[in-house]
Amino acid sequence: MTLRSNLRMLAMGAAAVVLVGVLSVNASAAGTYSAVPFSFVGTAAQCNPFPAGNKIVTASWLNGLGLPDNGTANPGGPTVHQGLLLSKNGPSPDCSAAGASITGFVANGTLSALGFDYRAGGHCGGGAPRFNVTDTSNNVYFFGCNTGTASAAPQDPANWTRVTYNAAGAPYPGAETFIFGVTPVQSIEIIFDEGTDTANVGDPEGVGLATIDNIRINNTFITRKTGNPILP
Repeated sequence: MTLRSNLRMLAMGAAAVVLVGVLSVNASAAGTYSAVPFSFVGTAAQCNPFPAGNKIVTASWLNGLGLPDNGTANPGGPTVHQGLLLSKNGPSPDCSAAGASITGFVANGTLSALGFDYRAGGHCGGGAPRFNVTDTSNNVYFFGCNTGTASAAPQDPANWTRVTYNAAGAPYPGAETFIFGVTPVQSIEIIFDEGTDTANVGDPEGVGLATIDNIRINNTFITRKTGNPILP
């Protein structure tokens, strides 16, 4: 796998730092998806005309942070509970982002659905966490957390929310021209770049972090660092 990343600045409410990646994935990995965490801190050259980023971001799969990896109800006994932590410990305009690259998706394929579960108390804004989906013409589409269809997460409906993107008619701000089942996709990333100065209804204090799990790519859920797909 190779990853070439460049920086673009967008206005998505508050100023947001958007990491746009181009992935080349070995086709032999098709059907076995993984979410590989990364942290991006922009240099002065990458962030120009804005200042260089600061080391205030982290992304990592952590034991005990997520829902049971075997799909059972939380707390789920002795099974592993990995969750993906995404954190930005500073202001949103800082030229930095936490995220994860989705590997195993073969370029030129299409998507039937995207989604993830997030834990209550974390951040779910219009810009983060979000999917950045790049098509084969290098157009980038944004699927923000609070623009998806929200429902109670099956494994822990009181404390986790499931966000799903699969609707026809382009209802998602930032992805108006994306068509599920039609648009040819080159790469998929999860981006977290809204920091401690960005609050919303579910996050009135602006905690600058989110815990997500059960990352959905079509009909496969990524539940842990090594992949471990569970079909719905």
